[in-house]
Amino acid sequence: MDWMKMPPLSSLKAFHAFAQTRNVVKAGDLLNVSHAAISQQLRALEKHLGTALLDRRGKSLRLTAEGEKLARSLQLGFGAIGDAVADLMHLAEDRPVHVSLTPTFAASWLMPRLPAFQALHSDIPLALDPSPKIVSLRPGGVDVAIRYGDGDWPGLNAELLLQSPIVIVAAPSLLGGKTSLTPDELSKLPWLEELGSTETTTWLARHGAERGPSAGRIAMPGNLVLEGVRAGQGAAVTVRHFVEADIEAGRVIELFRERGTLGYHIVTGNTPLRPAVKTFVGWLRRQAGKM
Repeated sequence: MDWMKMPPLSSLKAFHAFAQTRNVVKAGDLLNVSHAAISQQLRALEKHLGTALLDRRGKSLRLTAEGEKLARSLQLGFGAIGDAVADLMHLAEDRPVHVSLTPTFAASWLMPRLPAFQALHSDIPLALDPSPKIVSLRPGGVDVAIRYGDGDWPGLNAELLLQSPIVIVAAPSLLGGKTSLTPDELSKLPWLEELGSTETTTWLARHGAERGPSAGRIAMPGNLVLEGVRAGQGAAVTVRHFVEADIEAGRVIELFRERGTLGYHIVTGNTPLRPAVKTFVGWLRRQAGKM
């Protein structure tokens, strides 16, 4: 198809509206424009095609034989486009809300709350992708990511969901009665770390213990890290919110706390959100407000 020879879409839409209504005023109402604009588009289309589409000899406009032929073609064409759009929108509505989040956040914060979401929105399927890996947010892929940081991520929309500092924790049984350690002493402890992350080495290097944990490091899924810490298997870097109850109960000891205003954010791309995604994001906000 030679697209350079195609008339403007606006003139084809105006002609299609007239062919449906057989009246310039009604065609204007259909497209939410004036009848004068419809008449102008019809004349522009005839000029572009070099043929008369309308018979103007009577009191009212009528389609010529050429006009009737074009009207039938546009009816089929616009009809097919409308059907395809409707099918795509239906597929988008049926597609689950795809959420990327860390295993720790999934296990410690989201999973206990999901029954409440399902009770309210049983018609909205969710697909949770618990992984520490950074993902791309694009139409047809991941809809929402929940990530920890300062929220300053260029090209993305980030809204603070849960503010909580980073802490270093360990079980009393691992510390042998101590309640505080220097970074160098910490580096000699066994450490538990979420798969795919380097939080332990990064934190120790930032605090002057650059050789890293000398007593070994075990990488595991994030939802198992805290269980290992509570069992005395190693120290860990984590978000304080997830161990607040353990600290208060004495099951773990908070050895360091980072200053700052970091937290978990709801992260979305710069594209319109599907209705189901908007519903899920709104529910997340309300859940955070209940804390």
